[in-house]
Amino acid sequence: MPSSRFVLVFTAATIPEGMAARGLLESQGMVVETKGEVDGPYRFGPVYLYVAEEFEPQARLLLEDLSTSGDDAEGAAEPESDQVEDQA
Repeated sequence: MPSSRFVLVFTAATIPEGMAARGLLESQGMVVETKGEVDGPYRFGPVYLYVAEEFEPQARLLLEDLSTSGDDAEGAAEPESDQVEDQA
């Protein structure tokens, strides 16, 4: 029987970051509760994502992979920009 207890797995600084993370978790079949999002024309503030307790380990792994792949992509782009400056 699934747990009805939800636990915080991610805090996003921006709405787009929170919605992207929520989409990733939902694509894996997880029900995600969102808190902190302010609706309206001026959406702002942190977004808190909660999942059912039994999905917490899986959710944290997915979100860790997401943040790690983002760091790798940024690191890969930096040497290329340095090379362009050296050639100029």
